[in-house]
Amino acid sequence: MQTQTPRTLAAAALVLLLAACGTEGGSGSGADTVTPDLPVAGTYWTIGAVTLDGRRSTAPDGARVDFGENGRARGNSGCNGFDAAVAVNGDTLTVSGQGITEIGCPGDRQRFETELMKAFSGPLKGRLKGESLTLTSPDGRNGLELTAEPAAPLRGTTWKIDGLVSGDTVASPPAGSEGKARLVLGKDGRVSGNLGCNNFSATATVEEKTLTVQGPAATTRMMCTSPQMELETKLYELLDGPLTYRLDHRTLTLTDASGEGLTAVAEPGAGAQ
Repeated sequence: MQTQTPRTLAAAALVLLLAACGTEGGSGSGADTVTPDLPVAGTYWTIGAVTLDGRRSTAPDGARVDFGENGRARGNSGCNGFDAAVAVNGDTLTVSGQGITEIGCPGDRQRFETELMKAFSGPLKGRLKGESLTLTSPDGRNGLELTAEPAAPLRGTTWKIDGLVSGDTVASPPAGSEGKARLVLGKDGRVSGNLGCNNFSATATVEEKTLTVQGPAATTRMMCTSPQMELETKLYELLDGPLTYRLDHRTLTLTDASGEGLTAVAEPGAGAQ
């Protein structure tokens, strides 16, 4: 039997050590490492702040972004809705092909919206920690601070009406009527809110995916501007009878049998524990 000398044993140990080091990632290892893709698909976030050219701006209420399963992101600046294509490669998100609605915004929200759309573009390095996600440009001068957004329950949430549905299309409310129309489905079986000018109240029942408003709704009698009256008439007619509802995290869609309806988003804070 061949006897191994101490020098032979040392050489064998060195070979094993070098082989083990070669299987680990890191600088100088020579091994290919793969960074897992950032798990953002199907997630929903509140925008807390945006940094542009090193200047940080706090986001207004309602600013949010959702990352879909289809490679697109949709959100709201706190005034206008936006969407974009998002490609994820490891911890880098590349944002391109932005689109945005064109509702007029107050000065401070318009400034924030402009900064947001500039910061939310191109390659962004993502860092996920607990309920927080930060997206930062390669030079570190631009970025977004995001917080995980909880789902909103159907009942007890204030739903802000932000769109009118007709078949496969969704249009913004008439210019001059935005921002006031909302509804709340109470746990007591009543639905109430505002139609754009006047407050309303009615009894409602929910069964499976159908919400039935037992109207016509009772309303106040305030005078309304023409755009508000146009919206109010549309909503008053809609909220009278059975409606199919679809709840998508923090977006509610109500449609009647003819395909006419509305979309609404949950007010900030709904669903929070």
